[in-house]
Amino acid sequence: MNLALFDLDNTLLAGDSDFEWAQFLIAQGVLDHEVHEARNLEFYRQYQEGTLDIQAFLDFQLAPLARHSREELDAWHAEFMTRRVQPLIHAAARNLVAEHRARGDLLAIVTATNSFVTGPIARAFGVSHLVATIPAQTDGRFTGRPRGIPAFREGKIARVETWLESLGLWWSSFEESWFYSDSHNDLPLLEKVTRPVAVDADPTLTGIAAARGWPCISLRDDDR
Repeated sequence: MNLALFDLDNTLLAGDSDFEWAQFLIAQGVLDHEVHEARNLEFYRQYQEGTLDIQAFLDFQLAPLARHSREELDAWHAEFMTRRVQPLIHAAARNLVAEHRARGDLLAIVTATNSFVTGPIARAFGVSHLVATIPAQTDGRFTGRPRGIPAFREGKIARVETWLESLGLWWSSFEESWFYSDSHNDLPLLEKVTRPVAVDADPTLTGIAAARGWPCISLRDDDR
């Protein structure tokens, strides 16, 4: 059995679910347009540049979850899936996941985006294992804070290892391990697996992949 790990935003998705969720809430009038759009764009720029303060970002990202009931959030998310997420799912991404599933590989989506936003997206891909940043809850309501280590940079390795151990597995349990990602922020996990793959990669990761002989692929060139 082999291990296949997939980044979500700008890898399996032709866009960023984190960014799109905030933009969706702004469009719904849940968040203030002037204030939140500027901050959303700034955090996205920092992520692309590799300068993101993950704790500051999570304070911004998770705060709206704490201000609303789960019923409201779930209703918004259902609409978000239809309007914002489904158009970002291309056939090539579905086919890649299906190929690994057909081989009998253990599959997981590994993402820094919180599990409330990404859980339904993972299910849309038919991937039952999600390794994500966890939003803390008290009595069924989100607190606006993360629980445990965010699944970001080296935190992705820590989260994956905790998940593997929960299954009684470890890296050595697999002959080969794959990780697909678009971002240089994912270099720690890309360097950890035996088969790193750059997917529609940012310029920094494209250069690194070329220098190291890593495969570079696109999941965008299809008709969905």
